[in-house]
Amino acid sequence: MLGSLSLLAATPFAFRSFSPSSNNNRSLSSGTNHQIAKQLATESGRGSQKLLRRHVFPVYRRVSYGSPISAVMIDDSSTITTSEENTQNIGILDIDSALRPFKDHFQYRIKKFVDQKNLFENYEGGLEEFAKGYLRFGFNREEDGIVYREWAPAAQEAQVVGDFNGWDGSNHKMEKNEFGVWSIKIPDSEGNPAIPHNSRVKFRFKHGDGVWVDRIPAWIKYAIVDLTRFGAPYDGVHWDPPPSERYEFKYPRPPKPKVPRIYEAHVGMSSSEPRINSYREFADDVLPRIQANNYNTVQLMAVMEHSYYASFGYHVTNFFSVSSRSGTPEDLKYLIDKAHSLGLRVLMDVVHSHASNNVTDGLNGFDVGQSSQESYFHTGERGYHKLWDSRLFNYGNWEVLRFLLSNLRWWLEEFKFDGFRFDGVTSMLYHHHGINMPFTGDYNEYFSEATDVDAVVYLMLANSLINNILPDATVIAEDVSGMPGLGRPVSEGGIGFDYRLAMAIPDKWIDYLKNKNDEEWSMMDLSCSLTNRRYTEKCISYAESHDQSIVGDKTIAFFLMDKEMYSGMSCLTDASPTIDRGIALHKMIHFITMALGGEGYLNFMGNEFGHPEWIDFPREGNGWSYEKCRRQWTLVDTDHLRYKFMNAFDRAMNALDDKFSFLSSTKQIVSCTDEENKVIVFERGDLVFVFNFHPENTYDGYKVGCDLPGKYRVALDSDAWEFGGHGRVGHDVDHFTSPEGIPGVPETNFNNRPNSFKVLSPARTCVVYYKVDESVEETNGINVISVSETLEMDASKQKNAEESAILVDHGDKENPQETNDRDTASFNEELQKDGAKQESIEEPAASVLDKKIVGSKLDEPEVEEMEDRTPDD
Repeated sequence: MLGSLSLLAATPFAFRSFSPSSNNNRSLSSGTNHQIAKQLATESGRGSQKLLRRHVFPVYRRVSYGSPISAVMIDDSSTITTSEENTQNIGILDIDSALRPFKDHFQYRIKKFVDQKNLFENYEGGLEEFAKGYLRFGFNREEDGIVYREWAPAAQEAQVVGDFNGWDGSNHKMEKNEFGVWSIKIPDSEGNPAIPHNSRVKFRFKHGDGVWVDRIPAWIKYAIVDLTRFGAPYDGVHWDPPPSERYEFKYPRPPKPKVPRIYEAHVGMSSSEPRINSYREFADDVLPRIQANNYNTVQLMAVMEHSYYASFGYHVTNFFSVSSRSGTPEDLKYLIDKAHSLGLRVLMDVVHSHASNNVTDGLNGFDVGQSSQESYFHTGERGYHKLWDSRLFNYGNWEVLRFLLSNLRWWLEEFKFDGFRFDGVTSMLYHHHGINMPFTGDYNEYFSEATDVDAVVYLMLANSLINNILPDATVIAEDVSGMPGLGRPVSEGGIGFDYRLAMAIPDKWIDYLKNKNDEEWSMMDLSCSLTNRRYTEKCISYAESHDQSIVGDKTIAFFLMDKEMYSGMSCLTDASPTIDRGIALHKMIHFITMALGGEGYLNFMGNEFGHPEWIDFPREGNGWSYEKCRRQWTLVDTDHLRYKFMNAFDRAMNALDDKFSFLSSTKQIVSCTDEENKVIVFERGDLVFVFNFHPENTYDGYKVGCDLPGKYRVALDSDAWEFGGHGRVGHDVDHFTSPEGIPGVPETNFNNRPNSFKVLSPARTCVVYYKVDESVEETNGINVISVSETLEMDASKQKNAEESAILVDHGDKENPQETNDRDTASFNEELQKDGAKQESIEEPAASVLDKKIVGSKLDEPEVEEMEDRTPDD
């Protein structure tokens, strides 16, 4: 690694994607493709607009291959004037002047990006046309027949086989052009497609060792497996339903919200029963819950086909196929359309950072030892992720770019997704993949020989494509490194993401819950951790995601309450100190994360109501059980259990943002981090947030600073009865401000705020205050009434949603591998006992809600060490 990139100002080549172990294989190409690439580079250098000739290959009929370009990503030295113009004004350097010493790096990658786009323009009709590869590759209808194309340069011979020809490919041999693309056209038979819809197909080819192998076509749109056979291989399926069986979308995409409030969900494990749930069941049963809790976005995990269920969907085998465990492509379309009808946008968790090393079922089966220029993946160590046991893409390859960019367009256009969460971006950005790399915030860590510029350029192309196709798309990066510019537009020299995940926040909470007593919690440390994000680069905050729920770890609720969740969650008995503390801190942790941690919020399915235990997918180690791979919705649906309180507060948090739009406000001011009294006070928008983390002390008349003078009232109170609190804060109390110091002179103010008011702050509570519009109130009282009605409407909406869901309680079975000294009684046994003596519990009307934004503007990136994470980190 270089000490400073400024040393390389005269050597732009040093910024190329480079790995010592690969010996820079991309520049050592040989053979026909390399010669064509050199010819193309030469023609581009002369400024020629001439295209290479169209290549034709006969199979039944002659079929034109419409992409006259080498599969090799050209290591070109062409001089395109627009690329030079685009590298002169780099907006990101004006936003962060500390990046100016690395101007050469930004100029190099911008030029590489612009040159690549120009190549697409010259030889493919542009980036958007280039990303329509699914209309050429795989199986497609063309002129009274089916044309099948596959890029497999290493194959010596090839055939297409399947149910349609009795798995005998002798009469369906394919032909190869000079770019390594195999093709065949199979005419219709008596007016019907020769390959029937929903029939199995595979690509059979012979490689250099003379061995014939069967592989699932790389561009296959559906793949299935015989679930009755253990370890059975997947089969590709020709998916081309007749019009009568195609799902037609009925609802438009919802408008892009000011702020995404994201519900992260896994369809397969969303059933209350110990089984795999379906797309349609999720749509009908779970989506109404998400809407009722006031989320505006659903993020779907594990959509792309993955042969190993326990990989959580992150070891993808078939990139254009929906996971067949939960249904067909038409079923997924139904889910997305249903979400849109409910006003919910849908993001897809897309995995382009690596691929499953499964040879039989996945893309890795096309790698038979060829060079990286003829493969989807790098060769040697550079093509293998040692922690994830998976293959790594060669982002400098023309056909790999076609495959991945087309994949994004496919999901956007065919299924109407509204954007993506890109998994494993840290691994893509650096040759070291973030392994054992403690990112400290030193800019030299981001811009050096360790940077994989090919991957950076791919991400720039991907974000440009997405924004061109769907300008209102939401695109999120999962990056732990804090790469500067990741969340800035490509036009400024950034990589183009809308948001990055604030990945350090959940690790901070785990550290506190595992290693600190309540009295040791630092208000300054928590505040700094929550606000530590790059200025002008937006973050999605979250207290916990699926990562914190997998086997070997605990959810926040289970950290807080552990075994007492088995016996102490009934409202029919007094809450124990553990349960009382657990519910209180669960609400506070999630709310301060939402309010102070970013410009968007994410929650993983079930954590909104404190789902207990952990996630454990069926595997040999647990007897292939689904018992811990489901969501126990009965816990929150049972009225006499305390899970409903955490769920109600989650709903109120989101409703607060709906009403006050505090997450979209740029006004984020932390005015107080009181270590002695364990209090944090901040403003977001015009709301004032007061968090009292002290385990015992209640403060009457606690003074809090604010910006605007006037009268304040409670907007949201975690201690309200309907949220499982003790009802200690009066909601009908008016709090009048007093001026502080000299106007315009912060040092004379109270905590640098020009006004203040006094509040009651009970232990382990968070209360939000809004400024009353007294002119409206004096006229007709609309302001107060409208806020109160918000909660009542939400409560009614939730009740209707829960009544509409058909949920079956099958009862928990005792896990023989119980840990953490858990009680032996299962949750449902407790439900049965409590149900026998259930009585109605009167609760007061829901409290007033609204919301606010908090945070401070810090330029430092997140500081975190990349450890042995799951493949999606």
